Amino acid sequence: MAMSSQSFSAMKSQRPIAARTRRRRSMQPGEQVALWVSRIVIWCVIVMVLLPMWFVVIASFNPSNSYISFSLFPSNASLANYKALFQGGQFWTWVRNSLVVGVVVAMAQSFITAMSAFAFSKLRFYGRKYGLMTLLLLQMFPNILAIAAFYTALAKLNMIDMLGSYILVMLGTSAFNIWLLKGYMDSVPKELDEAAVIDGATTWQRFIHVTLPLSTPMMVVIFFLTLVGIFSEYMFAGTILQSPWNYTLGVGMYNLISGQFAKNWGEFAAAALLSAVPLAIVFAVAQRYLTKGLVAGSVKG
Repeated sequence: MAMSSQSFSAMKSQRPIAARTRRRRSMQPGEQVALWVSRIVIWCVIVMVLLPMWFVVIASFNPSNSYISFSLFPSNASLANYKALFQGGQFWTWVRNSLVVGVVVAMAQSFITAMSAFAFSKLRFYGRKYGLMTLLLLQMFPNILAIAAFYTALAKLNMIDMLGSYILVMLGTSAFNIWLLKGYMDSVPKELDEAAVIDGATTWQRFIHVTLPLSTPMMVVIFFLTLVGIFSEYMFAGTILQSPWNYTLGVGMYNLISGQFAKNWGEFAAAALLSAVPLAIVFAVAQRYLTKGLVAGSVKG
């Protein structure tokens, strides 16, 4: 009896191998050529994407402060650019300011986006049909058109060169995020809302206890997209923030290469690599929610 069970398990383990063998043998020559061509194309694309990043890595270890190198490996690699970047502590100040602004804006904007999306998805009010479409049309205009208005208003209120002012300006909710989250909330069964109404729940309670917990994956996606956008934003930060201790990463890194007689390309490359570390950590922690939110938001339930 033991021998029969062992032989049965051995035959069971050999079935996938035999199936793969038959599948491999059944491929036509033309299909094999297409498969290898697709693999070569994919690898070429990967190399093309990673090659510029590799040149940034080389520039960060190049003590000659040259940004363009014709060698794939640095000849005189050193940590001089990283040491120069850390001297004075300005880089850590930029990182701290970017983290503070990014986390505060991402959290606040995600919550404002959730309230707006809930209103357009679950409530019925006058102007609901064309309200979100109007927001999307307004979003098409470039943000640079609003810089003069924001700067004039902040100057009259004596709020120039303040991190709080920059956070206040960046709190404007993205119409695209509202549209994305509204589509996700539309997939939440309306029977849950109806059951909450029968139990006596108010609109706020329906939002906090029913819809918002079920929208966590998409909320994480919006939080991450907002955080990435704040880390890479320069236009408003360069206009509002004027003191070195208030610089974010975008403004501080631009000042490294904006000198008339000296452009610190090596330090810029080192800062570019180090600035990606916080985002990589956030992505690694929230990867499960990001994948679930993006997949769920790609279809309409």
